[in-house]
Amino acid sequence: MSRRALSALLFVSVLFLAGCGSDAPPQVTFAAGGQERTTGPAQYCDLQLTDCSDDAGAQVRLPVPAGTPVQVTVPDAVAEAPWHVVFSYLDANEQEVNGRSPVFAPTQQQDYSLQLPDATDRLLTAQVQEFGPAPVANPETGEVDFPVRGSWVLVADRV
Repeated sequence: MSRRALSALLFVSVLFLAGCGSDAPPQVTFAAGGQERTTGPAQYCDLQLTDCSDDAGAQVRLPVPAGTPVQVTVPDAVAEAPWHVVFSYLDANEQEVNGRSPVFAPTQQQDYSLQLPDATDRLLTAQVQEFGPAPVANPETGEVDFPVRGSWVLVADRV
């Protein structure tokens, strides 16, 4: 085989290998009470938020007893951008409460322990949100919108 043909074959092989797997969206892991579930995103967009895909079946279910922390682990691909965890739970009065973790700066951390305020609180859902492009002011409301590039969803089963 000529040097030119070998170079062309090598170039095509590198392009092929670079493309393999690069389109697979990142996976996030939720763990509680000795069990864990890993899932792909329920929604995921390119960096410009122009090409998005939705997968309602991507949410995972996990038994989460009251008072049990949920460990959230994200891969490098998510941790390289700002991200946080939004969640909802039922308090002792059966009132739904919404909350969120701090926003983690790019490459700051890859895991988070979601601990509800009271031992009797029951988690309903938790969602990892990876932020996309820089925030922009909404011209209609004047509020700042933080575009979300991807979201991974946990639905907590009542135990």
